[in-house]
Amino acid sequence: MNSNTSRTGQDDADVVVVGGGPAGLMAAGRAGELGARTVLVEKNQRLGRKLLITGGGRCNVTNSAGTKDFINAFGENGKFLYRAFSVFSAENLTGFLKSFGVPTRTDPDGKVFPADDKAQSVLDALECYLSRGKVTVDRGAGVSGLLTGGDGAAAGVKLWDGKVLRAKKVIVATGGMSYPGTGSTGDGYAFARQAGHTIVPLRPGLTALESDEPFIKDLQGLTLQNVELSILIDGRKAASGRGELLFTHFGVSGPRLLVLSGTASDALQEPGRKVELSVNLKPELGEEALNAEIQGYFSANGARMFATYVKASLPGSLAPVFERRCGIDRERQCASITGAERKKIAGLFSDFRLRLTRPRPLREATVTRGGVALKEINPQTMGSRLVSGLYFCGEVLDLDGVTGGYNLQEAFSTGYLAGQSAAAE
Repeated sequence: MNSNTSRTGQDDADVVVVGGGPAGLMAAGRAGELGARTVLVEKNQRLGRKLLITGGGRCNVTNSAGTKDFINAFGENGKFLYRAFSVFSAENLTGFLKSFGVPTRTDPDGKVFPADDKAQSVLDALECYLSRGKVTVDRGAGVSGLLTGGDGAAAGVKLWDGKVLRAKKVIVATGGMSYPGTGSTGDGYAFARQAGHTIVPLRPGLTALESDEPFIKDLQGLTLQNVELSILIDGRKAASGRGELLFTHFGVSGPRLLVLSGTASDALQEPGRKVELSVNLKPELGEEALNAEIQGYFSANGARMFATYVKASLPGSLAPVFERRCGIDRERQCASITGAERKKIAGLFSDFRLRLTRPRPLREATVTRGGVALKEINPQTMGSRLVSGLYFCGEVLDLDGVTGGYNLQEAFSTGYLAGQSAAAE
């Protein structure tokens, strides 16, 4: 890190926060609320650009789930968040927003949104929080590096224009690398490396997946509701869930698929692994019930063509693809279809497979997987274990949760704790 040992005199601030996204806004607001002279540095001219596009602009701020579910939403790294979620919980967040005139509502699936469905309302509340705490906001100011004092502790930041902001506490809240157009271009990882931190390899999280199946483009735009999805790695089920599946020009997407995508993405990084998506098109029927349904139709409609049955059973664009996969002439009469062929039809309904080739690029992902290694961060404070006075919060950390408001809550909770710790320590 750059040294600032020769400088004397009063610091420019008590706390400098780098990054004006959800985590940084909350961190700066909390530090200011506790009386710390706080400067928030944001390279964009506008704060919260990524926040404004979350949830399609509706901003799914959190979830009504319990603490255990929040921890589980982040997988193996979830336990790191116990302290952050206890200090600033989902209930604390909704109370915070309400205190700034932003009531929330909860959907049946547990997702919590501002009552007016406007991300701008959430941003307005956070900017008001900054104002109350007398936080100085430096817009259009990029940070080129961190500064340390003679004792190796944080001493401030150096800006793109060469200016220096001196402070004994620095909070890095620069986000990940998804949606780089909003400013999330990975700056924080460089700062962390500069400070000696380990960066867990970066990869896309909550992302669509590509497939090279020749029929994919035929299905573009098709949405399947309430299907069972399973990620198969070398033929073995590795993850599954029920929900919506959307076919695109490149492969597959949809809320449930995004949740499962991490398992597929990791396997696709390993040479030689066979990764597939298995779709159960009729998850409400067990094997016996499905066989009985098929046989019942064929018995009652023996003179009809096989194509008529498939068309009645599946959405339009999927029907011809299904027919080709069955290998049964579409003009065959149902009465002529053998027991072995019926078994093949049933198997395709319950296990319609697609080869997966790679995740979509990181820049398109909802969140970034990987980041600053958690073993080097104190979960009680969000402080660096390597550099005194340095803190990290939000997506720059090696934390990524499932969809449903969990990732925004993580940003707010870790930001709140980092701001509180920096102001108090």
